[in-house]
Amino acid sequence: MRLLPRSAFGKTVFLIGFLLLINQLVSYFLVAVYVIQPSLQQTNHLIAKQIKVVFIDVGHANPTLSAEITERFQQATGIEVYRQHDAMLNGLADATYYQYISDQMSRELGGPAEVRIEQSLSFAFWVRPPQAPDYWVRIPLSGLNETDFKPLQIYILLIGFLSVAGGWWFARQLNRPLQGLQQAALRVGRGDIPEPLPEVGSSEIIAVTRAFNHMAKGIKQLEKDRALLMAGVSHDLRTPLTRIRLASEMMSEADSWIRDGIANDIDDMNAIIDQFIDYIRHHKEESLTEEDLNLLVSEQISAERLQQRKIETELAANLPLVPLRRIAIKRVLTNLIENAFKYSDGAIEVRTGFEKGSQRVYVQVRDHGPGIPENQMAQMFEPFTQGDSARGSAGSGLGLAIIKKIVDMHRGEVTLHNHAYGGLVATVYLPLKNKTEAAAKTKKAG
Repeated sequence: MRLLPRSAFGKTVFLIGFLLLINQLVSYFLVAVYVIQPSLQQTNHLIAKQIKVVFIDVGHANPTLSAEITERFQQATGIEVYRQHDAMLNGLADATYYQYISDQMSRELGGPAEVRIEQSLSFAFWVRPPQAPDYWVRIPLSGLNETDFKPLQIYILLIGFLSVAGGWWFARQLNRPLQGLQQAALRVGRGDIPEPLPEVGSSEIIAVTRAFNHMAKGIKQLEKDRALLMAGVSHDLRTPLTRIRLASEMMSEADSWIRDGIANDIDDMNAIIDQFIDYIRHHKEESLTEEDLNLLVSEQISAERLQQRKIETELAANLPLVPLRRIAIKRVLTNLIENAFKYSDGAIEVRTGFEKGSQRVYVQVRDHGPGIPENQMAQMFEPFTQGDSARGSAGSGLGLAIIKKIVDMHRGEVTLHNHAYGGLVATVYLPLKNKTEAAAKTKKAG
């Protein structure tokens, strides 16, 4: 079990708390040695003098005090003298014995003395002096009572609380820019370039934030340049492809097999160009809205049935609404279903569901094709990677890469696994925790 905190915030608060504890212990030691101990010694010294005065005229062999003397002495000084039995009845039973003070009093009085302190309604010293072991002397200290020690305790507790609270606030202010930087870095990893972060905090954090803003700006410009380049290439390629198609249509019927081959090649090239554009498309520019996943799946299946292929569906009832980008998720569904059609000949299965524990919905597409070798499964989401050796088809290798990019942008997860009875199962999970973000963006758009 790890006892020390791991985060910078926790380590800072722990360090401040540890230093505060050391400071409190040292302060307590200094107060005890240089304030409390001298005051206690002075008090003992004064009490010892008063006790000596009480017994100044009493014989040392068998000291006795008359009731008249003790009463007159009490009226004059407030000091009371009792025998053991009477002392127990007048508060000695509630007094606490202190060895350290007793030792000091013994040195002051020149013999073994016992000191007890009463802290009930009043504060008083009970002393059994060596001059009269059968007597207890009660010396009230009206200017000192139990509550007099509370200001010191309150001061120590208050200083401790303020120090920890100040350390917590300082650490929080210090780490807040780092938390913002972390969230921004996660957004960049999902392909969503945030606005420049405010450059606040310490000089080191400002330098890191400035470098991150510069990096994010460079990535954003790189994406724009890449999109512009692909748009230009797409335009430049489609124009000659259109001329080639028109020229092939003018070929004679004797060369129809050539014409058909050219038309198929042009369709494949256009499809590949569309996939390139889909991969670099800025889906994040589309706003998040709360949608019914079952409805999107039903719409997509209705469109795909034009291919005259059987699609078996199992849609879970009462699916919660999930925040998503409608067009982007429909593109995910299209790619999943088209891949299933491409790599299998039989029916495909589409089902939806909700995982209550992880608070996410999912859509699952299964085909009945040859599947993918387990050692190639992790590579299938990389751009331009194909499972042709197992599934035997040509293409750009961007279908699953596009799916993963869109799902990552939704903070979801996409998985592949081979079914126990044959075929590949692709599952897309979409979390419900983006509801706050969806509401914020909807409000901003409104």
